[in-house]
Amino acid sequence: MSVNLQDVIILFAVLLLSMSVHEMMHAFASNWLGDDTARLQGRLTLNPLAHIDPFLTVALPLILLLSGSRFLFGAAKPVQVNFSRLRHGEFGGAIVGAVGPLTNLVIACVAAILFKSLAPLPGTTLYDVFRLTIELNVGLFIFNSIPWPPLDGSRVLYAFAPRGLQEVMEGIERSGLMSLVIFIFLFYQFGGPIQALMGKLVQALAPGLIT
Repeated sequence: MSVNLQDVIILFAVLLLSMSVHEMMHAFASNWLGDDTARLQGRLTLNPLAHIDPFLTVALPLILLLSGSRFLFGAAKPVQVNFSRLRHGEFGGAIVGAVGPLTNLVIACVAAILFKSLAPLPGTTLYDVFRLTIELNVGLFIFNSIPWPPLDGSRVLYAFAPRGLQEVMEGIERSGLMSLVIFIFLFYQFGGPIQALMGKLVQALAPGLIT
């Protein structure tokens, strides 16, 4: 994928919108299930300023774009959730975790439907907007669905895991940002099958999209 200023501008515009909806839905789900922590912290909003993380929101997607990565993703500042206050216990936590990636999948599907309906020509700004919206949100969906703490998929696995595995996951999550840095490194060393899955999902949603 060629890198130009237009791609950078579109990428960050799409990322800010996508991550804001993603994080707002986490906050909405946690508030709906009984924990108002995120709402009181001002995270129940589409304002991207409430969700920006310098590394995950800015540095990571920029590095991927400039490195010529075929798949783009990033993340926002994690929404704080007091899982002990949620209704349905660990399953409430699974709902809060799952709603974020599913939101990105919905965004990708809506963008794909509009892309096929409008059929913009390759090389146009509109084409690039749809291309990056679909690619980025597919990447966010799959990346965040992986059950590695603190990614969203870990909350789903945690709800169904035996106590021994839960303790391992809690230990990984306590290491904070370092655990995510390690995961990203491992992803780029051994993530070929996951990257292939991303490509197949992008093509399934928008056949013929030039990435």
